[in-house]
Amino acid sequence: MKPKNKKNKILIIHGPNLHLLGVREPHIYGKFTLCDLNKELKEKVKKNNLAVKIIQSNSEGEIVEEITNTNYEFLIINPAAYTHTSVAIRDALLGIKRPAIEVHLSNIYKREEFRKKSLISDVVLGVITGLGKHSYLLAIEAAICFLNSTPRR
Repeated sequence: MKPKNKKNKILIIHGPNLHLLGVREPHIYGKFTLCDLNKELKEKVKKNNLAVKIIQSNSEGEIVEEITNTNYEFLIINPAAYTHTSVAIRDALLGIKRPAIEVHLSNIYKREEFRKKSLISDVVLGVITGLGKHSYLLAIEAAICFLNSTPRR
């Protein structure tokens, strides 16, 4: 059972190449940097009295290790290119028994054919895609609703 004064913690994972936000294809991903995005995400989480850990990794193994860490109650993940290729991330999500939302800055269903398939989407609560940074902000809103409506163990 969680102590009453302990804040719920959200883990946000940015996958490969998201450290290039603002530089890589700004017409697709936007002109904001990862630092800009993280600042806004931290403000939103803090305003709602939650704790957050945000990581960006280009390494599939590091992402799997973070997913399987037990120190959070809700996961928001942008698997980026691993969306379409990573059975390891899919298996980690299946193994954690924690709620998760997949997010994407761009609409993966309006992109190249190979980007339209997600190996992740059927093992998470939901997918928010194509809304730029608002994909993440809406995922935080959904996490808050979910955490507030789910009985504590």
